[in-house]
Amino acid sequence: MSVPTTMQAVEITEAGAPEVLKLCTRPMPAPKADEIIIKVAYAGVNRPDALQRAGKYNPPADASDLPGLECAGEVVAIGAAVSNWRVGDQVCALLPGGGYAEYVATPAVHALPVPKGLSLREAACLPETFFTVWSNVFMRGGLQAGERFLLHGGSSGIGTTAIQLAAAFGARVFATAGTDEKCAACVDLGAERAINYRDEDFVEVLKAEGGADLILDMVGGDYIARNVKTLAPDGRLVNIAFLTGPKAELNFALVMAKRLTLTGSTLRPQSVAAKAKIAQELVTKVWPLIDAGIVAPVMHSEFALEEASKAHALMETNAHIGKIVLRVA
Repeated sequence: MSVPTTMQAVEITEAGAPEVLKLCTRPMPAPKADEIIIKVAYAGVNRPDALQRAGKYNPPADASDLPGLECAGEVVAIGAAVSNWRVGDQVCALLPGGGYAEYVATPAVHALPVPKGLSLREAACLPETFFTVWSNVFMRGGLQAGERFLLHGGSSGIGTTAIQLAAAFGARVFATAGTDEKCAACVDLGAERAINYRDEDFVEVLKAEGGADLILDMVGGDYIARNVKTLAPDGRLVNIAFLTGPKAELNFALVMAKRLTLTGSTLRPQSVAAKAKIAQELVTKVWPLIDAGIVAPVMHSEFALEEASKAHALMETNAHIGKIVLRVA
């Protein structure tokens, strides 16, 4: 399969608002020995992309400066050491960066087969959110069937994924969201109870249920101390983002008295091997649920590649439920 020497991409011209995203021409990426080149059909739009655009989340030194952490498309080239993919295979993949482009390079071990019955548009919504949810809720957070699981931001891409997976594995799911419409969407996806944080106090709601065994939080700020109050004895708090800030005043006597575990992670800086391990678990434990139609990505809207600034503007309104994608090919 012949590939061009240049490609269209969207770059961050300077740190700033969505309007700094501009279409450009870049050289084609060449695969390293352990990489594949994907002709991108669709690229997912995620919060880290917006943080990078705003100058608050620098890519790793060896990653593309182009935004985009997930995509779906067709393999058009493979590195010398790659044996698990062939040119012509359709894949979705976690990316180190560079997804807002016609072609992108990524480690072959971070690519996954497109699940049965899913389009490339839908498959582009899987990697970033499913890697994040699986690694933090199940691998790090150790969620078990029957446990009470609270997640904040239930209508986000992360939230809609976490609700479905936690429910599929037998947990009791509670979610917070900011409108009645979003709360209804959370319940439809499998949440036992959705809490409109503008009208109710999630601390009191969960205390009435015996407390949360596990909380997945992307809000931070004053939610950190409130989460600690919400947790049941031996509960776990996993932070994956800090939309309202990473600092909080915390009473650690509660942490000791209730034997709590406070942890968290970011996905992008982890090693190739660590992310490959997550990919392997997804294929064996989660992809069968998608193949069977038990779990599915929740789609909100689609924009053309050159409309990336509009996609970012929408995401930052928090009006969407589920995932936003860019149509590249």
